[in-house]
Amino acid sequence: MEKDVGKIAKNSEIDIVVRIDDYGGKKGLTIREFVSSEKYTGFTKSGTRIPAEKFLEFREMINSISLDDMKQESGDEKKESAEDSEEGLL
Repeated sequence: MEKDVGKIAKNSEIDIVVRIDDYGGKKGLTIREFVSSEKYTGFTKSGTRIPAEKFLEFREMINSISLDDMKQESGDEKKESAEDSEEGLL
């Protein structure tokens, strides 16, 4: 049984695909890259598989990430942060 949960475009040729599947008789969550190019179309070896018995642990880790953790700093904030770090070394 395979059930695609969704996909996210990584770039114009590569999508990150999330799916529930049954591999070797064991159910799990697979996160892999799928390439669509002139040379090759299909899944790559890049990715990972979360066994069903570890899914709740994985979901808790993902849910513990706040949106603030994922915000990118602007160039000015990065510069200030680097300067603050340098001052702390003196």
